[in-house]
Amino acid sequence: MKLHIRRKSIIVLLCILSFTFGGFVFQKVEEEKISRILVKQAQEIFALEFTDTEIDTMLEDLDGQRKSLIALRNLNIQNSVSPALNFNPLPVAYQFPDQSNYFKVAPLQSVKMPSNRDELAFYSIPKLAALLRTKQISSTELTRFFIERIKKYNSVLLFSISITEERAMKQAKKADAEIAAGKYRGILHGIPFGIKDLIATKDYKTTWGSVPFKEQHIDLDATVLTKLENAGAVLIAKLTLGELAMGDVWYGGKTRNPWDIKRGSSGSSAGSASAVAAGCLPFAIGSETLGSIVSPSTECGTTGLRPSFGRISKHGAMALSWSMDKLGPITRDVQDCAIVFNAVLGADGKDLSVITAPFSYTSPLTTSLKGTRIGYIKSEFNRKYANSANDSLTLIKLKEMGAELVPVELPELPYRDMLIILSAESGAAFQDLSLTNRDDLMVRQDKNAWPSGFRSAHFIPAVEYIQANRARTILIDQLHKKMKDIDVFVAPAFGQNLLATNLSGHPCVVLPNGFRNGLPGSITFTGQLFGEGKLLKVAGAYQKATAFNEKHPSMNF
Repeated sequence: MKLHIRRKSIIVLLCILSFTFGGFVFQKVEEEKISRILVKQAQEIFALEFTDTEIDTMLEDLDGQRKSLIALRNLNIQNSVSPALNFNPLPVAYQFPDQSNYFKVAPLQSVKMPSNRDELAFYSIPKLAALLRTKQISSTELTRFFIERIKKYNSVLLFSISITEERAMKQAKKADAEIAAGKYRGILHGIPFGIKDLIATKDYKTTWGSVPFKEQHIDLDATVLTKLENAGAVLIAKLTLGELAMGDVWYGGKTRNPWDIKRGSSGSSAGSASAVAAGCLPFAIGSETLGSIVSPSTECGTTGLRPSFGRISKHGAMALSWSMDKLGPITRDVQDCAIVFNAVLGADGKDLSVITAPFSYTSPLTTSLKGTRIGYIKSEFNRKYANSANDSLTLIKLKEMGAELVPVELPELPYRDMLIILSAESGAAFQDLSLTNRDDLMVRQDKNAWPSGFRSAHFIPAVEYIQANRARTILIDQLHKKMKDIDVFVAPAFGQNLLATNLSGHPCVVLPNGFRNGLPGSITFTGQLFGEGKLLKVAGAYQKATAFNEKHPSMNF
């Protein structure tokens, strides 16, 4: 038997809650009644103060609650089962910014095969699609090209867990036959891609990047994968994630940044960002709960879209936090994000948190932002941080493009304290690891790693979890009011905004905005809830005017 917590009062509470150690339950806990002294010691942990008389009235209830906890644990609920509570990020009487569905990508001039085929590694989706549609290259050839690049660079960058070669070649041959027969499915037809390995694929393992699950097979294809394959895209790789969606360290090592292989790629969509940045995939699907698209995209210089919560079905994806998890694309540019997003959004009848809403997008034909009101979080831009020089230049550039810059501030709320929502939900999602001690198998075991967090989550009272969600309601309402008079707002990639908008469910685009010491920096554009159409158009105009995304790592390693 082991104890991870030293304080006497916490040990007492462990007895109250009948915590399981080594696969068995303390028999004495089930037999003995909870006493007044145990409650008095335990309430110190939760900053509570009840009188002896008040405690006496609680004892029978506490005995019953303990029995209920044990009964619920014995259900052995799987990660795939979501709570019968759905987070809805919409303010009261909210009207969607997009009023209709409309999607149009700007037409390309004639696209020719490059004399050096290696240049294909960094072509955008429309360029690759044009080559496929005009039969200058086959999907089979293109798929083989990217698979060979993955094999070449993965040994250094460690971004791939499984190369889905057999499945990919079958899909590519099918795409070639359909295109030859005039059955063109659209711009993603025949385009290779990868997915973060927390997304289920029935004929390959889905490891969640974690030692306890590294041989796990889930017998289904996630909705996001099915939608992409229905659009004709070709899955070629399942990509690394920091173990159970934290950081860039997984059971096979540390995923690397192709700009500097001495650095990690950040996470948790570590492999998705690294592989796209390295030109080993045209696009990939990542996920974000609290920065897992923004952070690796910043580190690796990719462009990522974190959609509004409820835009894309998470069916078949690992749950870390049912009310904060979001799937989204990591790509070469904003337009590619829009293309992938358009293919995967919408309800599937399997993820009840999905909200059906219009998406209207046209590629920006010019770089003018005249008439666009862009907020900027003044207090965050005023502080000194690693990318502050590039971020200040971004504001100057937006003004040059004709945008009206409006200073704004986030609502004054205790964002970090509200993250007990994530702590409680992740602790529930992986309770079995804590109760069976399989958390000891995980790679990271420091105080800031998941094993410690999952254990401490058991000490978050349900009442306080609900209070944190009520604070979230206040955030949604206040942020909505602040955004009524602006189209989007910009903010540094890291800071209070990252916490606030992941809690509120707002969408953001993260994209490169310069370099420092040879490494890319990035900035985020945040849009109205379910306002991805305007968000992508504004961010795309800025990207078109700056073209930082067109620079790529040398790959000399």
